[in-house]
Amino acid sequence: MLWGEAGVRMKKILVLLAALILLPLPTAKAASEPGVSAQSAILISGDDGTVIFEKNAHERLAMASTTKIMTALLTLEEAERSGDPVIDVTEEMVRVEGSSMGLQAGNRLTLTNLTSGMLLASGNDAANAAALYLGGSQEGFAELMNTRAREIGMTETNFVTPSGLDDEEHYSTAYDMALLGREAMGNEEFARIAGSSTLQVEFMEPEQKVSYTNHNKLLRIYDGCIGIKTGFTKKAGRTLVSAARRDGTTLIAVTLNAPDDWDDHMAMFDYGFETVKTVQMGGEALPETLPVAGSDKQGIGLRMGQKLNMTLPIEQAQEVESRVLLPKFLYAPVRAGEKVGRVQYLMGGEEIYSVPIIAAEEAGALVMPERGFWEKVTDFFDEIFN
Repeated sequence: MLWGEAGVRMKKILVLLAALILLPLPTAKAASEPGVSAQSAILISGDDGTVIFEKNAHERLAMASTTKIMTALLTLEEAERSGDPVIDVTEEMVRVEGSSMGLQAGNRLTLTNLTSGMLLASGNDAANAAALYLGGSQEGFAELMNTRAREIGMTETNFVTPSGLDDEEHYSTAYDMALLGREAMGNEEFARIAGSSTLQVEFMEPEQKVSYTNHNKLLRIYDGCIGIKTGFTKKAGRTLVSAARRDGTTLIAVTLNAPDDWDDHMAMFDYGFETVKTVQMGGEALPETLPVAGSDKQGIGLRMGQKLNMTLPIEQAQEVESRVLLPKFLYAPVRAGEKVGRVQYLMGGEEIYSVPIIAAEEAGALVMPERGFWEKVTDFFDEIFN
């Protein structure tokens, strides 16, 4: 594969990130790793995916109703594509065991409202209804789930059921579920629903509103929790994917088969917030305009190029400095999208990343009117005698 200038730059960035991620956490001695009850657990950065803590994170296990994270994500993505259509609930859709949002054949509601019951009430009926609506069958929907899983990078997962009911071929790992949680929380509508302690779901048939309470009690007991989904079956035990955000740093925690999952997640979050911090590269304020010489425009607007959120050990994050590098003015012509400067990020005096500053608009050069014959003759004699 041939790398262009942008490709070489990205390759260097990826190598740098890999090197930083492999550095030992300097605060790890002060903040001891959490002891967790879970058979499998992981804590990652929700900003860049950095693994902060793990325990048997690649062991294949049942994940119970945390499966509904994928079902809900696919449902909301379809709702966005299709204008949030109304689903007519059938007998087949509600013919499922386990937890329920109380759907009945003949109900009518939008896909988004269906997703609210799926995530807050952990409705197996809602997951089954979404699967039949989107995939035509559970098997067809499982294909959609596994295709989307591969897009996310979940290489240790196989979905069979939309709700997470036990099946020998239905499994994942804590690592893969963390990837899924990070992807799902990047969807604004998903994050809104999963981060709500209570929601009212509006039914079109019968015309009514039903309130649901989120099973994820971390939303109520842990400062900064922003979602996402609980689960339980006899085979899987207690499973939980959760997210928390403090001071610009977002963390994703996963436990599989965890008797004390609430305590596990709070301990992992405490450890993470004491250990790492996310640095946003590309968020600096820029001048409103930059002057342009030789143009009919006095100045042009500016915008940041490719931004980056980098999660670093706290001591390293505190060392990061930024410098805005811009000329005092530009010469026309300037093309929209042209790089005119950059923001440089340094750690210990060494550059670790830079964000280009881009011209948000073009500025054409002034066109001088052509001089007439006698003006040119006058210029000629002026040059001779002067």
